[in-house]
Amino acid sequence: MSKQTLNAKIRTVSGKTAAKKLRQVGSIPAVMYNDKGESTMLEVNEVEFNKIWRTVTPTTSINLVVDGKEHLALIKDTEYNIRTDKVLHADFFVPAADEKLVMNIKVHYSGTPAGVLKGGFKKERNNQIKVKAAIADLPETIVADISKINVSEALRVKDLELSKNVEVLTDKELPLVTVSPAR
Repeated sequence: MSKQTLNAKIRTVSGKTAAKKLRQVGSIPAVMYNDKGESTMLEVNEVEFNKIWRTVTPTTSINLVVDGKEHLALIKDTEYNIRTDKVLHADFFVPAADEKLVMNIKVHYSGTPAGVLKGGFKKERNNQIKVKAAIADLPETIVADISKINVSEALRVKDLELSKNVEVLTDKELPLVTVSPAR
């Protein structure tokens, strides 16, 4: 899947009044932080940002284009007004390309376990794992096929198929899904 692109412009004015003026013209004030802790004030188009923001996960990297220069970034935080259904502010994090990030990744399950078809009961024990990877290698989500799990068997962290560039920090023996026999 190709990365989504968000265009941004550097802004020079800050403060409450400047932020209100930006929002009135359809922009959102934002800040981009890098791995050294330096920050850059930005403005992004509200419609463009909302299209991306409503579809990403906390581990989805996007191409943030700031005045023509591309950065691989994560949407780290947003300030959101629930009454007006609008994003008021966004924070982006741009790590160094080789920096390893520690993130919790959601695990989704596909299929019906064979043991359930034989009368067993499926129990989802854990739905996320902790991994360490560079931003370019971070999976958005992990999809695990559970259709081969029989009664009294389990899908464990070690059974997940992940890229060799992704280091799993969660205990490899941790059960994610188990199928118990009927009583």
